[in-house]
Amino acid sequence: MHPAGFADLVEVLGVAGRAAFASQHLEEWMAPESRLSDPGLLGTARVEMAYQPKGVIGLISPWNFPFDLSLGPLADMLAAGNRVVIKPSEYTPACSALLREMVAEAFDPTQVTVVTGGLGLAREFPALPWDHLLYTGNPEVGRLVARAAAENLVPTTLELGGKCPAIVDTDSVTADTAAQIVGAKLVKNGQMCISVDYCLVPREDMARFTDLVTAHLRDRGPDFSASPDCTGIITQRHLNRLVSLVEEARARGVEVIQTDGTGLDTATRRMPLTLVIDPPDDLALMREEIFGPILPIKPYDRIEDAVSYVNKGERPLGLYVFAQDRAVAERVLATTVSGGACVNTCAVQGAVPDLGFGGIGRSGHGRHHGFDGFREVSDPRGIVRRGEGDLIDVMFPPYGDLLNAVVASALGSADSGGTK
Repeated sequence: MHPAGFADLVEVLGVAGRAAFASQHLEEWMAPESRLSDPGLLGTARVEMAYQPKGVIGLISPWNFPFDLSLGPLADMLAAGNRVVIKPSEYTPACSALLREMVAEAFDPTQVTVVTGGLGLAREFPALPWDHLLYTGNPEVGRLVARAAAENLVPTTLELGGKCPAIVDTDSVTADTAAQIVGAKLVKNGQMCISVDYCLVPREDMARFTDLVTAHLRDRGPDFSASPDCTGIITQRHLNRLVSLVEEARARGVEVIQTDGTGLDTATRRMPLTLVIDPPDDLALMREEIFGPILPIKPYDRIEDAVSYVNKGERPLGLYVFAQDRAVAERVLATTVSGGACVNTCAVQGAVPDLGFGGIGRSGHGRHHGFDGFREVSDPRGIVRRGEGDLIDVMFPPYGDLLNAVVASALGSADSGGTK
């Protein structure tokens, strides 16, 4: 479960903020956009792109943010004029029941409705002939969702997470950098798609950076994993997987640092943040998205090596670069590809209502939030309104002298332009 204050901030205020932002800007989003035409061919015709609803949208939301990632995208979808069916996660039955109750009180069921169920519903939902389908979750299930949607040629928005790196430049091995990275990592105890998955740190600064991380945790809360601000791992199966990642590293002789003295609480499934120092790349924790309170820290020799390391992997949902030198930060951004990015902070790209949010490659495709979300679930309809003085008839058979004259004139203009 969320800590209470964080739930208010993200699941209540965050959703309300997105809805309010959409309401404030909807008129400008809906306005048709004028496009350029060829007056020689179309005369005084008006050409524009207008946005219309796609229709009925299926929305599959995850367990880690059950309200933010269902009602947040809903704001985009309703702003665009669509109807929506939400299928929340079966891992959060109490939240799903509350969501269904709230939606039923607020909306006509033909406009928005919530459906709940188990594995059978999860398999059937993406196979329906939606006008658009949004899924938030992991790449493995995302592939199944995309495959099922493709049977009906349903367009999809997939937000799939991934191994989001934090690249720390030599001038930013500081207490503030450690605080930003650890703070983001402890949100939901790492169970967040844009959490920092691993850090890349200058080789000569590895020990200092590790000390800064442990000092931050010691100062802010030496027994954090026993506090109500520490989110338990969602299921025993997920917890077992995380424990096995750490055990594999230990078995390979990799240095593992548990950052508080409380230890694992199997009753609440609260797990302390664990640092794994310079793990080899063939370990499972370096091949899989961690999605929990484990932070690998790997060394690099040059910033170009850190960039190369990131680029050898799948394109992440988020990328974070810490550099006081603006040129270094911009070079990292220019030479990497990710769904979103932050400079000198982490994960904030997911909290800005006016900033399109989504992935690329294995981390997903498409965007929600703000105008980008509005466009994602709208049909961009190109419209031509005929005016006067056009040559539209030249395109219709039978063809003759008029067509030849138009073509000759166009070719002559091109030749003339090319000799100037």
